Amino acid sequence: MGTALQIKNLHVEVNNKLILKGLSLNIEHGEMAAIMGPNGSGKSTLASVLAGKEGYNVTKGYIKYLGNDLLKMPPEDRAAAGVFLAFQYPVEIPGVATSTFVRTSLNAQKRNRGEAELDAMQFLKLAREKAKQLEMSEDFFQRAVNVGFSGGEKKRAEVFQMSMLEPTLAILDETDSGLDIDALKIVAEGVNRLRDDKLSGIVITHYQRLLDYLQPDTIHILAEGKIVKTGDKSLALLLEEKGYQGIDGAN
Repeated sequence: MGTALQIKNLHVEVNNKLILKGLSLNIEHGEMAAIMGPNGSGKSTLASVLAGKEGYNVTKGYIKYLGNDLLKMPPEDRAAAGVFLAFQYPVEIPGVATSTFVRTSLNAQKRNRGEAELDAMQFLKLAREKAKQLEMSEDFFQRAVNVGFSGGEKKRAEVFQMSMLEPTLAILDETDSGLDIDALKIVAEGVNRLRDDKLSGIVITHYQRLLDYLQPDTIHILAEGKIVKTGDKSLALLLEEKGYQGIDGAN
């Protein structure tokens, strides 16, 4: 299928402290990869660097996405190229309706790509189609972004955004944080509906439970700033049983 994302020997400093220490990782087109690791191993740092968040200093290595130098692209260009980050804790935006936020985001990407923007009626038709596919109520379209949303509603709203923006690389940064089992299933089912050979994904999580519903193709253990072990879903089961101390290289 070919490589969508290539990370080689990545070193990243945050506040002059080295967090990623030679991380290398390849993600193929259509591959869903899970990254697991103990607190402080660098999981969220990786997500932030991929999305282009400020304050992360890459001192060595490179990231290529669809053959382009991702590190030279500003965040808006990354988004237009198909990079999507689902936050661990999505922020609230009072006074901005969810429909307005998503339409503005979608049309900004279309402008960047030189595509025709959607008018209000075209957007509403598409949004209703996507909401129906995700078994979501249209009521939340007019609610302010994440304001008063439960944890599950915030995650469902992000899955809706992802379905509208149609990314080619989705990064789910501990998207299962604080979710009960029902909300977890909603997120996993929504992402599973979007999976195809065009969408590559990185799922960053502490827990095996998300991976029960969102079946990854590969699992990578991140420890002390680099990938120390790679395997299939049986690796997550081993991790659940023995903990990170029981995984070679993750001590």
